[in-house]
Amino acid sequence: MLKVVVCGALGRMGGTVAKLVSEASDLELVGGVDVRAGTVLGKEVVPADQIDRFLAEKKPDILVDFTVAAAAVENVKAAARHQVAAVVGTTGLTPKQREEMKRAAEASVPAVITSNFSVGVNIFWFLVREAAKKLGDYDIEVLEAHHRNKKDAPSGTAKTILEILDAEVGARPKLYGREGMMERGKEIGVHVIRGGDIVGEHTVLFAGNQECIELSHRAQDRSVFAMGALRAVRWVKGKQPGVYTMADVLNLHPK
Repeated sequence: MLKVVVCGALGRMGGTVAKLVSEASDLELVGGVDVRAGTVLGKEVVPADQIDRFLAEKKPDILVDFTVAAAAVENVKAAARHQVAAVVGTTGLTPKQREEMKRAAEASVPAVITSNFSVGVNIFWFLVREAAKKLGDYDIEVLEAHHRNKKDAPSGTAKTILEILDAEVGARPKLYGREGMMERGKEIGVHVIRGGDIVGEHTVLFAGNQECIELSHRAQDRSVFAMGALRAVRWVKGKQPGVYTMADVLNLHPK
């Protein structure tokens, strides 16, 4: 049985992950870490400044992180110090923070780090990549929508879409919304909606003359992200030190 500790356990995503872990017959929730002390499903949650003591005491196999960028970096470093594999779904990471995580993981532990654990989103990314290979001469727009409390914009998932598009059609300027008189050029338009309780919606529009192709993914419940994270938890144990993505977990690398 794999022992799991959840960072961000008192948050919405962390709490969802903790619940699914506790319900799984092959996983054991041993506790959590957050900005303050508390409990989750009867398990102790310690403040982040006690993470080293907590990991040494609980000896988990996997650390799952759904926190904020700065905290996620420190949590992965702590996991590496204690030889605990990591599964990270925190978004809003800067390139420098990603590099810090990479260095920590490559030195001693395997880590699955992704902006979205949804199996459907990862298939969606795969399809966007395949479409972009054939539609590089089309106009491209990216649209995303999330609940009113999401702070980072565009979403991590949208940023991954933009990285895929740049890799396949070449780097293009990004235009974040439009206003006033302007002529459409070779830019990729990026449009962000925040409102209500929208879980997560992403669309890539490829527009040519006389036709348009839209690829979309809509999450109905955040449990899809937690279920994907558990899939990564089961996969990452025993892997060689380094950084992996859900493409590795799902074997979605282009042939």
